[in-house]
Amino acid sequence: MEYEGQICRAPQERASFMLPIMVGCSYNGCKFCNLFRHLDFRVLPLEQVEAELARVRSVGGKPKKVFLGDGNAFDLPMSHLEKVIGLIHEYLPDCSAINMDATVTGIGRKTDEELAWLAQAGVSHLYLGIESGLDDVLEFMDKDHRNDGARCAIHRIQEAGMHFDAHIMTGIAGAGRGEENARALAAFLNETHPAHVVNFSLFLHEEVPLFQEIREGRYRAASEGENVREEILLLQLLCEGMDENRPIKYEGFHDFLGCRVSGMLPKDGPKMIGKLEKLLADHLEADKTYSFVRGECPVLFTQDGKVIYSTTLPGE
Repeated sequence: MEYEGQICRAPQERASFMLPIMVGCSYNGCKFCNLFRHLDFRVLPLEQVEAELARVRSVGGKPKKVFLGDGNAFDLPMSHLEKVIGLIHEYLPDCSAINMDATVTGIGRKTDEELAWLAQAGVSHLYLGIESGLDDVLEFMDKDHRNDGARCAIHRIQEAGMHFDAHIMTGIAGAGRGEENARALAAFLNETHPAHVVNFSLFLHEEVPLFQEIREGRYRAASEGENVREEILLLQLLCEGMDENRPIKYEGFHDFLGCRVSGMLPKDGPKMIGKLEKLLADHLEADKTYSFVRGECPVLFTQDGKVIYSTTLPGE
């Protein structure tokens, strides 16, 4: 199948067979996201999906895990998901797990009976963009949920037998609010028990509405140094407050500083914290560095006018 747009899936789905069933994201309104803004959202015809499954089977493919793309496949109507899942089991009988991205509002549109059916049919992990533990930040970023709604949705899918995996962002609350956001996120995650947490340091992309907010002074971006300290505190609080009998897989990405951490919490927490503390010690300019993105390539700026990998500063 010819893939349209940028491939976007959780790191833990690296080995899964990716089956697009839609193009883009049906919501596509988050102020910080540019993954799908250039695409016209549409649902792919079932005939196209079936043809791709037939092709995979014809070349001997026997994937055990399938990831449904693109941006929020779970939010498609139940009638369509039932047909897609039926085709997967018909053509790929070895498949035992079907995973996809979801939104809180998408979960809310499905009944408890439908959630139970999906779990029985092999839907295992749903990836939710929680992003922040602060409702005012979610509102500012035009997320489609608030935290009470997320708690309710997560409880419902867990009761149905599915796992919840959280995508979050250090830096999303803006300058000076890293500690506040870390504490709110830790409380939320320790309460909701995700199976996996993926934490990205916020990308400040010039093509998204958030960049205009920065230009016009309505949003102050956090530095990469503040983002790292936010993640250190988050890890400390997760380890302190979590149930040791319910470990969490954790992955953190600070690509602009060239650092990633990964491990199981709470066991590997001290090791990851130590790596992040060393990162701060090695990058003395981290508190003056801001991760702006132009096109698909990272562009690093420093507040004092020193520029890395670029020739202009934001706003010039």
